[in-house]
Amino acid sequence: MQWFTDGFLRKDRDNPLKNTSNHHIDLSPVYGLTPKSTHLLRSFKGGRLKSQMINGEEYPLFYYDDPEQGIVKPEFAGLYEPLNDEKRLPPAVKSQLFAMGVERANVQVGYVMLNVLCLREHNRLCKLMAEKYPDWDDERLFQTARNILMVVIMKIVVEEYVNHLTPYHFKVIVDPPSFTQEKWYRTNWMTLEFSLVYRWHSALPNTLVYDGKEVPMITSLWNNQMLINKGLGELFEETCSQPASRLGLFNTADFLVKLTELATVNLGRVSQMASYNDYREMSGYPRVTDFDQITGDREAQKLLQELYGDVDKVEFYVGLCAEDVPDNAALAPLIERLVGLDAFSQALTQPLLAENIFNGKTFSEVGWEVISSTNSISDLVNRNTPQKDQPYKVTFYR
Repeated sequence: MQWFTDGFLRKDRDNPLKNTSNHHIDLSPVYGLTPKSTHLLRSFKGGRLKSQMINGEEYPLFYYDDPEQGIVKPEFAGLYEPLNDEKRLPPAVKSQLFAMGVERANVQVGYVMLNVLCLREHNRLCKLMAEKYPDWDDERLFQTARNILMVVIMKIVVEEYVNHLTPYHFKVIVDPPSFTQEKWYRTNWMTLEFSLVYRWHSALPNTLVYDGKEVPMITSLWNNQMLINKGLGELFEETCSQPASRLGLFNTADFLVKLTELATVNLGRVSQMASYNDYREMSGYPRVTDFDQITGDREAQKLLQELYGDVDKVEFYVGLCAEDVPDNAALAPLIERLVGLDAFSQALTQPLLAENIFNGKTFSEVGWEVISSTNSISDLVNRNTPQKDQPYKVTFYR
């Protein structure tokens, strides 16, 4: 989830009220935020991104030239300003960090897995198109592959991921021409509210199973060796066989409470965000008049009463986390409605989905076929990993 939202919800390090993204789903974790960073990641040969082979699999190049001194390879100078956490890493860990689009790209193994997957798919697309269109130059191959991949990821997010999260009895599909006259179909603007809506830290368990053994989740931070040792397909299959934690109060892993949850509450206060009840009303829900209308959990009701006194004073983020999750659903009602709104008014307004652009002429015959035939994250993984006897089981469902 963080990999996806980091592409359009990016808090400025010096000003938490400022979003530094391009306000569109543009896969900046893969391609970078600016033309300069994109330029540094390109090989300028056949449209491909720079890559290397490790254990028979394709990965980005390593970022550091001298991990001991923290010196970046000259070819990646200016790619991004490393986070303070990265600067403090031991040299052995730094030596395994990849050169990718944004400063957070190496922060957790799941994030790295998705970046590596997209790099492989981009380069695979370039190879397919170079064979079909031998007169295309590097620039045309690169830009076309990039556009195809952005649409493929949006399609998977809406048709597989969003449908997985919602308990509706109908399936949302990416059908851009159906919506161009809707009043919500407007220029995209990623707001602070969505940054808080997508902070699902409580979904991260305290532990995960890696290579058949239970290990602390914190060991998956800045640890690309986990991926290199196991391989992309094997690691996707193992992680997909494990459930996420319940979204909600009292369930955030200890190492994330100070790091993320307190910072999130403070961000809502600094930005003077409207109350939980105000956002319920904005979303078409009735305002709650008592704490027991937010949650049936007696302990949560008691603590909310002690903290706020008045239900109208419950903060947006706290209220989102306090709501009970209905049976057969992954999200509480208000989060679910806001995610649904985001899927339409933010994802489907990407310029590549405009009615005069979303066609085979834009993406090429090869690209249009890839877009039409790709329906799941499993499709991407299994065509970009060395195959075993059976396809890797990669799914959002248990």
